[in-house]
Amino acid sequence: MKNNQPSEAPDFAVEITGLSKTYAGNSMQPLKKALINVNLEIPRGSFFGLLGPNGAGKSTIINIMAGLVLKTSGDVKVWGYDIDSEMRQARSAIGVVPQELNIDPFFTPREILEVQAGLYGVPKAQRRTEEILAAVRLTDKADSYARTLSGGMRRRMLVAKAMVHSPPILVLDEPTAGVDVELRQQLWSYIRSLRDLGATILLTTHYLEEAEELCDQIAIINNGQVVTSQQTDDLLRTLDSKELIITVDKNLTAAPEGLNRFNVELKNSRKLVFRVPPSKVPVEEVLEAVRAEGLGIADLTTKESDLEGIFLMMTRENNGQQDEDGGGIM
Repeated sequence: MKNNQPSEAPDFAVEITGLSKTYAGNSMQPLKKALINVNLEIPRGSFFGLLGPNGAGKSTIINIMAGLVLKTSGDVKVWGYDIDSEMRQARSAIGVVPQELNIDPFFTPREILEVQAGLYGVPKAQRRTEEILAAVRLTDKADSYARTLSGGMRRRMLVAKAMVHSPPILVLDEPTAGVDVELRQQLWSYIRSLRDLGATILLTTHYLEEAEELCDQIAIINNGQVVTSQQTDDLLRTLDSKELIITVDKNLTAAPEGLNRFNVELKNSRKLVFRVPPSKVPVEEVLEAVRAEGLGIADLTTKESDLEGIFLMMTRENNGQQDEDGGGIM
């Protein structure tokens, strides 16, 4: 399969409009709605995070994009190519790193990359097997059988397979699951270098701190529906909450009554934890209230809202809406 890219790169690497997927069920549940009217635009050159709990629909979206699952309705374009009418071009524009470690155990890493490149119609003179093996730090294992590779090495091998045809879009479906911290950092360093060269990265992950650090835009999906899709910085501002931790100079048995107008908790005999909306309650107002109780401030730290809090809030709200409509979608 030759990589036939359009003369002009599209503004959006992926465009999804009204995408739905319904599976045939059984006598107990005739239909299973995996995706419901999903709309997503992934800008070219972005590092885009797709987050959601297990069963939310993340892998279904990826499998539809890759041509592994047929959609029920809607439109999907990959690098400007319609996945139905321009299937070959769309598939050549994407490289997918799946969750499953599906590698032929009786092939070596070098053989696996050569076979994969051949499947995509990459001429031998244009293959980058040695370069890719070096990039994922598998050069010393290039001629070992895949069955002898560790779990982390197999994970890197999947990344290597996805890159053999130099796709402009790289999809990483939980790529660091089961990978140690050091290897995870090395992997992300390389993925960042690909993005710097112009690749578009689509990431699904359970590591919320990973998405917060890496992704410049994030979509959250739950029960087959997109809850939100925003720039990461904008999303972090969605949850108007700041945790203010004040260590006082006296032992306490309870939070002073004068501080009860704030959301305050006594963590230990000297540590007061306030959770306040910074748009409504200035930090100085809290500090003045603490001093008014005759307490000195020995230490002060703050913690901004993070992606985990937003994720939990939005998926909880979405689950509540599903319950009100007659139950959650499987």
